Amino acid sequence: MVQRFDVGPRLSEMAIHHGTVYLAGQVPEDATQDIEGQTRQVLAAIDALLARAGTDKSKLLMVQIYLADMADYDGMNRAWDAWVPAGHTPPRATVQARLARPEWKVEIVATAAL
Repeated sequence: MVQRFDVGPRLSEMAIHHGTVYLAGQVPEDATQDIEGQTRQVLAAIDALLARAGTDKSKLLMVQIYLADMADYDGMNRAWDAWVPAGHTPPRATVQARLARPEWKVEIVATAAL
């Protein structure tokens, strides 16, 4: 059985199947902030979705990070390093990509176990 959350006409924010939680790409609410602020917002959104599913960031299986500009890599990592639990760092990829809105600096996709 597949459970979908916040289903819209184009995407669902989250789906759960066989004990795995799949999140849609999360983007910042307030795009006026710098890369650290935007990354903190996105990580907080991930925390909230994982909590709704009944899990948390210590159970992340894979994370994909999309940066509009690789010059923001160090700033994003400062927010990431403060957030990710020691000993539970998931496999991760970080790439530069043109994001859907030019004011977004970061988008993060995460998959976690229940």
